Amino acid sequence: MPFEELLQQLRERTAKVLGMGGPDKLAKRKAEGHLNARERIDYLIDADSFIESGMFAVGVRPEVRHKTPADGKIAGFARIAGREIALVSNDFTVLGASSSVINMKKIKHVKQVGAKRGLPLVMLGESSGARMPDRMGSAGRAIIAQDPTEYQRLRETPWVSALLGACYGSSTWYSAMSDFVVMRKGAIMAIASPGVTSIAINKPITSEELGGWKLLTGVSGLADLAVDTDEQALDAIKRFLSYLPSHCNEAPPVHPVPAGSDAACRKMLDIVPESRNKVYDVRHVIKAIVDTDSTFELKERYGKSIATVFARLDGKSVGFIANNPMFKGGALDADACQKITSFMVMCDSFNVPLVYLVDVPGFLIGVEGEMRGMPGKVINWMNAMSQVTVPKVTVIMRKSYGQAYINMAGGKGADEVALWPTADLGFMDPAVSVNVLHGVKQEDDPERFKQLVAEVQRDTSAWALAELYEAQTVIDPRDTRDYLIRTLEVHRMRMKNGVGEHHLRNWPTSY
Repeated sequence: MPFEELLQQLRERTAKVLGMGGPDKLAKRKAEGHLNARERIDYLIDADSFIESGMFAVGVRPEVRHKTPADGKIAGFARIAGREIALVSNDFTVLGASSSVINMKKIKHVKQVGAKRGLPLVMLGESSGARMPDRMGSAGRAIIAQDPTEYQRLRETPWVSALLGACYGSSTWYSAMSDFVVMRKGAIMAIASPGVTSIAINKPITSEELGGWKLLTGVSGLADLAVDTDEQALDAIKRFLSYLPSHCNEAPPVHPVPAGSDAACRKMLDIVPESRNKVYDVRHVIKAIVDTDSTFELKERYGKSIATVFARLDGKSVGFIANNPMFKGGALDADACQKITSFMVMCDSFNVPLVYLVDVPGFLIGVEGEMRGMPGKVINWMNAMSQVTVPKVTVIMRKSYGQAYINMAGGKGADEVALWPTADLGFMDPAVSVNVLHGVKQEDDPERFKQLVAEVQRDTSAWALAELYEAQTVIDPRDTRDYLIRTLEVHRMRMKNGVGEHHLRNWPTSY
């Protein structure tokens, strides 16, 4: 048979690449209950859609060429739910998926194709950092920082990262640049390993303390979601991408509306207490408004006084920014400010309309907030919101006090403002206001206090704001879903086929 010798060579080389780091290392991963790099790809993508790029690449140094199949990073293109993506899956069984001259060329290629052709980028992270001795000494300096755009992020397409093991080096950097980061519990993301860090700070530190899921999802906010298994992480990637377009120059996909999606909102009066002093979980409000089972919350454990949630209304993607009185009474702290700004930037970059559900007593004031630069975070939020070009609709449910009224898209900050009859538009809580303005406390002079509270409340009702046409309407809470669907239909970006202007496309992903 013609070419048989060459075809046999192709078969042998292919088998070696697919063998990855060898049967022992693959068996160890399986025993630990974790997928290997190629199994992760197979689980994530549509069957038989993967086209590999750089399958026969190997490490550049002669001493490692024989033991670096695909050079430790499996790259290429595939489909998820019929849509093309670019992807890199780090193979930790090959020299710890360490970054080298060759495999960084592979990453660069799929990134460039993704940006040029409008493909989301998916990074399945697990890496030990820079490959040594490649990066050592002066010669090592000459092979890094050769691409001035390596860490540039212009949000042409969505980027997603999964932290699925020890993640240092490229896995850390690309996660910090991504729009969505999901991690498996037990994984770690940090600049350097616990061993290196322990030496640097001269005290022992564990992986969890350095960059475990509780730290990343609850303290730094660098991860959006933590799950128990590789499979759950990959499912989360698929779900996240379902809300966004493939690239910034198209509208998000439209999905079928589940039957019965209108029913839950009719029970809204059972979800939100009439008294502004009683708490509730605003996520239940969102679930009642949107299409059934369509919510996907980001950063649930970070900045808890605000909920940032993707969902669908009438099959179309919407981003919800909602005060949550369950945590800190809904008051906005430094983490909440940063969380909201990042979410607005992402929604605007990928043409997702924003809905603000407002029940906010103001900003959480105090020394800690000032030490964390709260004024700067508040004005960053305002700066970003002033540049958002996707539709913004605000529903003021209960409290909307002080400067937070502006930040939560009150007044001219939104395209439309609707009020529930329970809306309260004071500068601060009436009882606090009487104390500050008049120096009168309830325990000192109950009658006078009651009189002054009534006076303060007189012009803070929903009706007063509607009469000034600072809000466009007052609605029955049970009609919120219908109102939002109809209003967002009016404000569809028809002139540009659902595409915004993307003034925020190069806003930092982490700051």
